[in-house]
Amino acid sequence: MVRLAAFGGVYSNHLALAAVLEDIERRGADRVWCLGDLGGFGPHPDRAAEILRGAGISMLRGNYDDSIGNDRADCACGYTDPRDNGFAQISYDYTVARTSSDHKAWMRGLPERHRIEAEGRRLLLCHGSPRRVNEFLWESACSDAFLEWLCDRHEADVILCTHTGIPWHRALPSGRHVVNVGAIGRPANDGRTGVWYAGLELDGGLEVEFRPVAYDHEALALEMEAERLPAEFAETIRTGWWTTCLENLPVRERRRGRH
Repeated sequence: MVRLAAFGGVYSNHLALAAVLEDIERRGADRVWCLGDLGGFGPHPDRAAEILRGAGISMLRGNYDDSIGNDRADCACGYTDPRDNGFAQISYDYTVARTSSDHKAWMRGLPERHRIEAEGRRLLLCHGSPRRVNEFLWESACSDAFLEWLCDRHEADVILCTHTGIPWHRALPSGRHVVNVGAIGRPANDGRTGVWYAGLELDGGLEVEFRPVAYDHEALALEMEAERLPAEFAETIRTGWWTTCLENLPVRERRRGRH
């Protein structure tokens, strides 16, 4: 049996990251992967980078990491709404100005995808999708036929992704799987202040478990306020409901939220 733990979207939430890594260590895992987007949204981005690198966790280069590592003009998050892009720019400008040159150089060298073969299955790890680093794979917007095509096109039996911030898992008719591991940097727009990561067990079949992790979210909200990040960001941390990036949500996912 092979046990894999995966998460994405740390978004500078160093407190949640530390709590998630503690939970993974307690449960045990043969391999641990961060699927990208280490910075953004939260305060003190170098703290999360120091924790992840210090723990020796393997990581992909998400759109945020690519932009920060190369000092690009924006996060290339893929938003189309002006309000979403406005908040994204505030977050990006804050993060890129506070990320050390050493961490930026490390981010530039990260891989965009990674392949693993385990228990006779081909796993493809990516950030947004195998097609594009900032593609959003929303559960309600992805048909089985489309996901089967992605698996065929990219020669994968299991695709692991993140970027949307909301975890989901689809077992396809062919026996293949797509797992969006979610994000640990902010709540999953579910009214809970904790975060989620994915645990996978491969032993002939595939078992996927989304694991909740609590952390000191109030301490993070206070840090955000001290850094004068938008009040909407701290509200999300305190309530578990998104206040930004809402226009990007498909109708079904948005109806589950408060706003």
